[in-house]
Amino acid sequence: MTVYAALWHVLPGPWWVRMLLVLLLIAVVLTALATWVFPWVNELVAPADVTVDP
Repeated sequence: MTVYAALWHVLPGPWWVRMLLVLLLIAVVLTALATWVFPWVNELVAPADVTVDP
């Protein structure tokens, strides 16, 4: 059983409630990534100020 199938079977309600919950979970994960994870990683791997002269 895949992770997605296991998640689908764990969520309560009919299929449309499950779909709303999955969409809500995706939105929460993407918001958390954009708010905390991506800025933190950007500070760790930010390249030096590089300019390219034509």
